[in-house]
Amino acid sequence: MEGFFLGRQPILDRNQNLVAFELLFRQEEADEEININNDLSASANVIINAYCQLGIQNVLGKQRGFINADPGLVMSDIISLLPSKHVVLEIKETTTLTADFMQRCSELKQKGYQFALDNVVAMNEKVEQLLPLVSVVKVNVLEVEKNELSKLVAELNRWPVLLLALKVETREQESNCMKLGFQMFQGFYFAKPEVLSVKRADPGKLSLLKLLTLVMGDNDIEEIEKEFKHQPGLSYNLMRMVNSVASGLPQKINSIKHAIMIMGRKQLQRWVQLLLYTADQSNENMSNALMQTAAARGKLMELIATAERPHDKNHQERAFMVGILSLLNVLLSIEMQKIVDKLEIPDDMSQALLNREGRLGQELKLIEANEKGDVAVIQLILAELGFLSLSDLADIEIQAIGWANRISEVAN
Repeated sequence: MEGFFLGRQPILDRNQNLVAFELLFRQEEADEEININNDLSASANVIINAYCQLGIQNVLGKQRGFINADPGLVMSDIISLLPSKHVVLEIKETTTLTADFMQRCSELKQKGYQFALDNVVAMNEKVEQLLPLVSVVKVNVLEVEKNELSKLVAELNRWPVLLLALKVETREQESNCMKLGFQMFQGFYFAKPEVLSVKRADPGKLSLLKLLTLVMGDNDIEEIEKEFKHQPGLSYNLMRMVNSVASGLPQKINSIKHAIMIMGRKQLQRWVQLLLYTADQSNENMSNALMQTAAARGKLMELIATAERPHDKNHQERAFMVGILSLLNVLLSIEMQKIVDKLEIPDDMSQALLNREGRLGQELKLIEANEKGDVAVIQLILAELGFLSLSDLADIEIQAIGWANRISEVAN
């Protein structure tokens, strides 16, 4: 398989339910002339390889996937391999519209494929030509002035399309787009919301953080059990989960202490880390989207560490923790320094989380660049690391995403 990577950006509805992912496929730089002369775009080959090799359910879980559908992909027979129920084909506003291309899109629409018009910043003749074909219009709100945005929305509302606010990066932008009636939202704000220092951390989360501190330290099981007893709901979930995964045992687990012993500290630690992302009842869906991102980060960090040091379980575990903890400051609205201090974590993990320094910090930077689709940074870091190719990264990312999807389903 040619070198490529896969990134996912969450797409949420007005209630912040996770409804889809944009799948960002890129490949290693190839000869420019080959790309120009090749009818099938490189992205088409990459997409099909990923889908055939790795399975769409691993990539998307239960969500739809928005994918870039340039003319090379749309005009090819290869598109029939993409299931119409699972994908939304994105046409860029800059696409050259030929009669054959428009006819092909109409045929695909009749076969049940949905189209989205990507990166719209103003009405023009090309946009009006494409609007009858598409069911979603993605408006780049970062590139449109506030007063112009309301005019653009009014014009688009004349058509039976859903409006998706693209590149939402701040709370103010999200609030304005909500008022204008956008139905869907995508942007770095939702994958990694801004930290509001004035917000008081949720007491339930602080209690979970205390529990995580006990589990990570050398505290006795009795101390951990005592903290569980202060949280009846958490104790119930622990017992239910351990009983469900330990069905082969001769007897049911009927005490918190027994459940902790059966689960083991490492698994208990992972469970508490993930629970932190689902503890916010006031904004549950945002937390679920964050949990998916954090879980995928943790697993991907672990798999990268495994590729680097296959026999160093301690290194792999620390890498997993860095990935999971890297979004806790956002979720808890607490500075990362305070979280690091409270958990008393090792120096290499602290430097990774606070400054993106050291080996773990470099690998975390790689994952963050991957989430943003920043090809240049990804390739630079991979070259510096020296043990991972772009296609290796894509392979293990699919594993991480599949794992995060399964975790999310269990949590819900």
